[in-house]
Amino acid sequence: MKNLADRFLSESEKEKIIESVKKVENVTSGEIVPMVVSSSYNYPLAEVKGAAFFSIPIAIALTYLVVQQSLLMEYFPHLYYSMWMFLGIGIVLYILTYLLLRNIPSLKRMFITDAEIDEEVQEAAVTSFFRNGLYLTRDKTGVLIFISVFEHRVWVLADTGINEKVDKKVWDEIVQHIVKGIKEKRQGEAICEAITRVGEILKEHFPVRHDDKDELDNLIIGE
Repeated sequence: MKNLADRFLSESEKEKIIESVKKVENVTSGEIVPMVVSSSYNYPLAEVKGAAFFSIPIAIALTYLVVQQSLLMEYFPHLYYSMWMFLGIGIVLYILTYLLLRNIPSLKRMFITDAEIDEEVQEAAVTSFFRNGLYLTRDKTGVLIFISVFEHRVWVLADTGINEKVDKKVWDEIVQHIVKGIKEKRQGEAICEAITRVGEILKEHFPVRHDDKDELDNLIIGE
């Protein structure tokens, strides 16, 4: 999953996003940071659950077929032979499906609940907000547009100075706009549009100052 963030945006899309942020920050004292990460969490339990889900029933079926056709049944008790055959086939299948799930994100995602995803993405967004210093802006006007590719989730997180003046529904609308753009395979364009919209909101409440400066990164591509 480490390369998902790099593949999410083309180089030209990254450049356009950076330019959109710079343009917006010329008219507002707010700071906007789009951030794209491959995944918010590695979800190790999903690989365990998925591997068991696939390997156990297949191992049972294969064991039955092998035992029924094997000449060894004449020399070994049926139950004893079946047990060891099942364990052998099951272990091999478990390892193979475990590795398969680890390398195919869409398959692994089937074994993660929406509740788990929402919790991990929210936690990752909040952690990124503080780790990247969005809470340190002069007027508490940092806005993080957090996109987690594996989970198919977008989270907009604004600092206290903004949240005192902007309704949460506004951020929800921006999230939905980006999500819609991602589904339509025009994620770069949708992010630029969202940045422009955030800029309009910030300009209304936090117009640019004469001594304003760019305090934060204009785009972060995480792992």
